[in-house]
Amino acid sequence: MVAEILAVGTELLLGQIVNTNARFLAESLARLGIDVYYQTVVGDNLRRAAAAFRQALGRSDLVVSSGGLGPTEDDLTREAVADALGLPLEEDEAARGVVEAYLTRRGLPLSGGQRRQWSLPRGARALANEAGSAPGFIVEQGGKAVICLPGPPSELVPMFRRHVAPYLEARPDRGGVILLRVLHVSGVGEAAVEERVRDLLSGRTNPTVAPCARPGAVSLRITAKAADEATARAMIAPVEAAVRERLDPWVFGVDEETLEGEVGRLLRARGLTLALAESCTGGLIGHRITNIPGSSDYFLFGAVVYSNRAKEAILGVPGETLRRWGAVSRQTAVAMAEGVRRAGEADVGVATTGIAGPGGGTPEKPVGTVYFGLAAPEGAWWHHRVFTGERETIKQWAAQEALTLLRLYLAAPRTLDGFARRWDG
Repeated sequence: MVAEILAVGTELLLGQIVNTNARFLAESLARLGIDVYYQTVVGDNLRRAAAAFRQALGRSDLVVSSGGLGPTEDDLTREAVADALGLPLEEDEAARGVVEAYLTRRGLPLSGGQRRQWSLPRGARALANEAGSAPGFIVEQGGKAVICLPGPPSELVPMFRRHVAPYLEARPDRGGVILLRVLHVSGVGEAAVEERVRDLLSGRTNPTVAPCARPGAVSLRITAKAADEATARAMIAPVEAAVRERLDPWVFGVDEETLEGEVGRLLRARGLTLALAESCTGGLIGHRITNIPGSSDYFLFGAVVYSNRAKEAILGVPGETLRRWGAVSRQTAVAMAEGVRRAGEADVGVATTGIAGPGGGTPEKPVGTVYFGLAAPEGAWWHHRVFTGERETIKQWAAQEALTLLRLYLAAPRTLDGFARRWDG
């Protein structure tokens, strides 16, 4: 079965919101063994939306749409689907029940616009919406199916899981499952990753291996298609083992796991505590660390020390160090790490100092220059990188690199000495 995802909404075309629904739907359909060959976005225009549905039905067996099911005049998905299929709109009692149940729960009166929400293409099956007023629906014609879901993710996600997934699982033409296993790598660049796994990337059809780069990390997606999930997992297992063998110890997680989550797990496992001193990253590392539930078990203290005076007063960085070597230097990074470790009474201190731009760079220290420091009972390390990109990108790169430095200290100390340099004073 080949599917197309069709998002309806002018706000998507204008870039006012990010289409997170497309990602959820693509991942969910893949897990059901359904190939997605196309994704389309169309604005709130009846003629263009109807044409988009006709085009999708001409090349796909299944069309899953999001958006355009609300009560306002620009919610035109129902009309567009009816037009594309040549069906009249008819009042549907099940859809009416969904709308009225929502209004009753909220204690709201029925408006004229909301009556539009219970008009569906003839023969459509209404889908209950436990989180909103807009019913979804499924309509079949000529062996093909159109599934229309509301735009808000808080409504779309539960509706898909409760109603759409069981419908698709029961279809005889579904064609098995597509299973994804994503391995996340940090500390080595995309070119180095590709070089180490080149033989696994080329010439494979099932499972396949494909890299995807992002700031400070590379993901390797292993995809297998099989009759059932157990078979797909068995196909992925030896490929994953081969990837890990080539990239050990740079793999820090799989699927939805994050670098900050792995750092937290390692800190807790070793019974260690952490303090952070951030200059150029502006608290971004602390934000990521504290996004993990239970991080108070190991994260004790964080300081955003942007000025030299703050570095001296809060962390005890010697004024002579700042005057002689500058705020952006390995000497200052190590002094910050040692100072925050001392101030927070933590086992490990990590620090960042750099030039995020767009101004402030020099030929010796261009924009993107960042120094990292790590202080621990065994001693101190420093690390240096020059990143490229806009200010926000440089901050993201730097936060990722700092967490990589910390993870290597916790999980692979032998590798740490090749990644960073020991501080000898």
